[in-house]
Amino acid sequence: MTSLRKLGSSDLEVFPLALGGNVFGWTADEDQSFAVLDAYAAAGGNFVDSADVYSAWVPGNKGGESETILGKWLAARGNRADVVVATKVGAHPEFPGLSANNIKAAAEKSLRRLGTDYIDLYYTHYDDPSVPVEEIITALDELVRAGKVRAIAASNVSPERLQESLDLSDREGLARYAALQPHYNLVSRDTYEGRLEEVASRGGLAAVPYYALESGFLTGKYRPGAKVDSVRAEGAAKHLETERGVKVLKALDEVAQGHDAEVATVALAWLATRPTVAAPIASARVVEQLPALVAVADLELTDADLSKLTAASA
Repeated sequence: MTSLRKLGSSDLEVFPLALGGNVFGWTADEDQSFAVLDAYAAAGGNFVDSADVYSAWVPGNKGGESETILGKWLAARGNRADVVVATKVGAHPEFPGLSANNIKAAAEKSLRRLGTDYIDLYYTHYDDPSVPVEEIITALDELVRAGKVRAIAASNVSPERLQESLDLSDREGLARYAALQPHYNLVSRDTYEGRLEEVASRGGLAAVPYYALESGFLTGKYRPGAKVDSVRAEGAAKHLETERGVKVLKALDEVAQGHDAEVATVALAWLATRPTVAAPIASARVVEQLPALVAVADLELTDADLSKLTAASA
């Protein structure tokens, strides 16, 4: 039985891999999404990451498709109490930004789509510098006090605004961010390591990194001359042209070989050992992609493995 990890200062306990719901209603239809969710739960997974905007960018979609599919699955399986549901506010076309009214209105819509009366972890998806942190935190605090949200979190926020928010919560006794969702992985370390990580660490926040596999690049399927059929192929393949990308792939191959493990599992396992990180996020379009992701729970990298990967990605 995989041990769950405590999520920052909250009372939430999560599997060491969060399942990304960005593909539900996009590259995975409802049946595929249900199959992936079933397989994830069967492997001991309990942490699903969605957002109200998923997947408004798809022609014919309006946003909310991911939450709707997740809500249907929770209802069909009757397992709402066993799943830590994370979703986000601020990027839905009809509910942009983080004004107090918008946060509350968007939360009601998310609750309806998810078919639940509470959200376990509610993120501000992108900071909205036009709104004072007092207004944002007070609105989130009201949702927590009303029992509609269990814990709050931030994503895509500057160290300054994050610190300001934490200071306000401490000073006024308001709900306090328990987690942070940064862009962070072996080939993208600069966005998180440094000031943002310092604020998270000092504030006792858990990091739940997105793009943990850098759009598939860190699965090892992108190689010089290889053609990959994926909507994200272009973004991932660019790392083949960088010295860091090539070095990281080489180190991943060596470590993976030593453990008879998948490259993706090793990339996630490195991330899971980083200071502050509770659970990287990765998504699976089909069930076949899932075993390499959930295997992170059982792969223990040696100090030598970690040093090799960290050096390659420096």
